[in-house]
Amino acid sequence: MLKRIPVNQLTLGMYVHEFCGSWLHHPFWRTRFLLEAPEDLARIRETAIAEVWIDISRGLDPAPDKTASPHAAEAPTRTGCEMPAPPAPPQEAPAANAMEQELRRAAAICSNAKQAVISMFAEARMGRAVDAAGARGLVNDISDSVTRHPHALLSLARVKNADEYTYMHSVAVCALMVALARQIGLDEDGCRMAGLAGLLHDLGKAAIPLEVLNKPGKLTNEEFALVREHSVTGHAMLQGSGLPQPVLDACLHHHEKIDGTGYPHRLAGDGIATLARMAAICDVYDAISSNRPYKRGWDPAESLRRMAEWTRDHLDKRLFQAFVKSLGIYPVGSLVRLSSGRLAVVTHQGNAALTTPHVKVFYSTKSDMRVPPYELDLSAPGCKEKIEGREDPDRWRFPDLDELWSSLPQQPW
Repeated sequence: MLKRIPVNQLTLGMYVHEFCGSWLHHPFWRTRFLLEAPEDLARIRETAIAEVWIDISRGLDPAPDKTASPHAAEAPTRTGCEMPAPPAPPQEAPAANAMEQELRRAAAICSNAKQAVISMFAEARMGRAVDAAGARGLVNDISDSVTRHPHALLSLARVKNADEYTYMHSVAVCALMVALARQIGLDEDGCRMAGLAGLLHDLGKAAIPLEVLNKPGKLTNEEFALVREHSVTGHAMLQGSGLPQPVLDACLHHHEKIDGTGYPHRLAGDGIATLARMAAICDVYDAISSNRPYKRGWDPAESLRRMAEWTRDHLDKRLFQAFVKSLGIYPVGSLVRLSSGRLAVVTHQGNAALTTPHVKVFYSTKSDMRVPPYELDLSAPGCKEKIEGREDPDRWRFPDLDELWSSLPQQPW
């Protein structure tokens, strides 16, 4: 049974079912968990959240005279909480050394995954059926990495060679789909299914000549029409694979738009399945934030800013809000200007607000010189620095920006 209580009545031993308030107002990646750690209780009370839903069948029940709003319900109303509450325990942002460790593991996963996707596309070109078991195994590896640390592989997969974009794009969208699925509360099977949709969404591009896929200039009308066929082609290639129908639907409809102007069937609004709407968001983000044969990618923060402008007509607004929360307002790899005038690159997300990630400071705009790089937790007590805004990497052209945040050689796979 669920009860809605004021935050000041929370005690250790209660089972938090859902926070009531904007998704921006609390620091937890997941919101259903047994409240056992005093520091978690303190962090909740420091937020702007006024009330929470607790599940008294899974934790302590507050004394009747201390419950300000003892409303029992089968499920919380959606008026106070903007996204469904995830079912798993909270996944808090790991420390910097955990990020570094997972980055090295993620680099190996990216290398293996790229070769697996190349083989998958080659098999598809020859008309052979997709190895569904192999695809599931690859998704499991990617999903496990995202579970261990939500930002390592997501960030690393964004850094890709333009000529191999198609293959690493599949890996990146798979990881982004898993992270988004976890953020909106899908169960483990749902997360793996989302990962499969991300991994296979562009399989139809196997039928497109590489000189068209990697063309540095503008496509002709005929070439553009050929590229637009990839979703239908990929859907056909996956028939008889034994994969879940929602995965096939996402491969077919990930280019549909909320306003009905997408392709191939000009679906609109709720006519587009959830998994396909998720795939549209993840596909667009990786596409615009990656270097392509014909253009440089926007940095992560700028990519999110541009996408926010497209939620009215093209992208699902609520799913996009969850997507932003899964990455952070300033995703890993974003170049930012601090209040001191120094420049820094975001290295990983912190446990507090989305606007206070961990950064690596390396440049002074006042002296126009590099400074010895140092890590800074913007959420730390007493930290006087704050992010004033994002900076355009193309303006500064730092050659080692990716190495700064990852501490790895560029494109280690």
